Amino acid sequence: MDRCDECGFVYASVSPADLPALLRALGGRYAAALGAARAPRRRPAERVWSPLEYTCHVRDVLRVQGERLVLALTVTAPEFAPMGRDERAVAEAYNEQAPAVVLADLADAADALAARFDGLGPAELARTGVYPWPQPRARTLLWLGQHTVHEGEHHLLDIRRAG
Repeated sequence: MDRCDECGFVYASVSPADLPALLRALGGRYAAALGAARAPRRRPAERVWSPLEYTCHVRDVLRVQGERLVLALTVTAPEFAPMGRDERAVAEAYNEQAPAVVLADLADAADALAARFDGLGPAELARTGVYPWPQPRARTLLWLGQHTVHEGEHHLLDIRRAG
């Protein structure tokens, strides 16, 4: 995946130099989006998450991507385990969590991942791991960072659509 037809995100538009700032900005952007949601715990449709659930998901994506980055820097071509997004949402009761805590944790996870990417050079960004979605495929750490920015951008769109 190099482009998202739904939200228009183009992976190549995110340079290695831009990654840290884009990741760090997610904390404030999610605080604004969740704060603007009329009903942050309401699901707009049966199989569509609430704004709070999307925010929890992005927090966890940031955490998992950080773990994957560390693994790819220490193991040659690791296989990344799926994060179990739907199972995690149920097990951790996303829609019951405190929004202020979720937002603080999301900002912390975004800052931590940004700091990890900030120190990487071309050789590290070229390291690969087998990413499980949409089908298993070797991906670079640069792509991992770009995909993480995409997740953040895409789910902001989902929150705005949910109202």
